[in-house]
Formats: sequence, structure tokens, C-alpha cells
Amino acid sequence: MKSPARPLARSRLIVLAFLLASGLTPVTGADLQRYGYEVLERVPQPRENFVQGLQIFGDSLYVGTGLYGESRLREYQFPSMTLTQELSLPAEVFGEGVTRLGERIYQLTWHAGQLFEYDASTFELLKTHPISTRGWGLTHNGNELIYSDGSHQLYFLDPANMTLLRTLKVTLAARPLPRLNELEWINGEIWANVWQANQLVRIDPLNGEVTAIVDLRGLLDPKDRDSSTDVLNGIAWDASHEALWVTGKRWPWLYRLKLRPIP
Repeated sequence: MKSPARPLARSRLIVLAFLLASGLTPVTGADLQRYGYEVLERVPQPRENFVQGLQIFGDSLYVGTGLYGESRLREYQFPSMTLTQELSLPAEVFGEGVTRLGERIYQLTWHAGQLFEYDASTFELLKTHPISTRGWGLTHNGNELIYSDGSHQLYFLDPANMTLLRTLKVTLAARPLPRLNELEWINGEIWANVWQANQLVRIDPLNGEVTAIVDLRGLLDPKDRDSSTDVLNGIAWDASHEALWVTGKRWPWLYRLKLRPIP
């Protein structure tokens, strides 16, 4: 499905709106690239998925879902969205971000202080690793696991032994940017949802500076909302097709987007 490119608002207004939505004092003159979007395609997904983690790996889409008693790790054949494998988490665990690195899948928990490591082929739980913070979003750069905890910090782990290698403070217009949520590594950058903001941010992994904002306001049509619909959350990069997919918690669609620079 194609839709017209979203009307482009003034750059400064988008930056100010984002800062306000993120609980920050507005800062003018931020040297950032801004993007709107065009919807190129949408694929239905089960509305029950309270999406906390999202990743495309080959022809598989991995989805980690949240909520107590409803948290799952799911694998779909993509883009047909045929469910090929799933695992239910213990009822007392709230599932969070998910990423696949090599032959392992990793899944965070919110308050349980645990990071699960699974066999990617069977979903067999191989190890449970302790973490000292909450778990929100999870991705990797090919060598390190990268996770968020709801603050403005990102944590880099050695997947061999889960040693904390470093932390990264994320800033927008020289201010700490909190509520970093679902993460994706795309072409040498960290992309992140910010909880309760309808924008994505692109982060320089070396210095933590936000280099761009993607304004996704208006993505989900009001007629597709119901009482269970929650916030935008979920970024997946299909490297083989260089395609960006996004979704939200209990959204009925996954959207393939083309970004449009805002002058």
C-alpha cells in the first residue's frame, strides 16, 4: 500500500514538539536532520502483540512481547507473517527487547533483572544472565549487545560473558534524552524509539549525540485504533532489501517506510 508523503511541518516546530514530548526543556537551533515519511507497504500483524522487541533476520521476523502472563518470544516467516515458533515466558516475567546475534537470540526482562539467551533454531533457553538495571530495548552491532533501561544511557555488553564494556549517554541538543526504548542497529547508527513520543531518533554510537529525528506522527490511522492500542514501539531493518519497518504495541500493522528529508 502506498500513501502520500506526510505533510512536512517546519523543522524547528518538529524539534520543539519532540523535546516537549520527551519531557525536555525546548532548545532552539538544534543542528539536526529531520525526516517525514511515506508508507510504501503495510503487513498485518496480530493485534495481541504488545511489541517490545522487533528484528528481521533473513526471512524471519522476531517479535518479543510484554505484559505479565502474556510475554512471548515469537518467530514469523516474513512477510507472510506465518507463525513458525513461539515460547511463553514465565507469568511473573515482563518481556522486553529482543535481538538475534549469530545462532543466539537474547531477550530482556523489565524488572526481573534477567537477560535470557536462547538457541535461535529451537528457542531452547541456554542461559539466564543477571543485569543490574531494568531492561527496555535491545540490539547489537555485530560484536556487542546494546540495551536501554528507560534512561538516557545505553549499555554495551560482551556477548561471550555479559561483561559491561561501556555505557553511552545519549543527548539531544546537548541535553540528556531519557525514555530510550526499542533499539535497532542500522548502517552504523543506533536507532531508538523514545517511549510515548511518535518519533524515532538516530544516535551516533561513538559520542551518543542524536543526529536525526524521524517524525512518525499520524502513522496509525485513527480508525485502526481501539481500546487496547498503545504507543509506537518497534524498529526492524531488513538489510537484504534495505527496508525500514516500524510498528507499535498492539498495532494491527507493520509499516515499510521511505523517509523524506525535511528542509
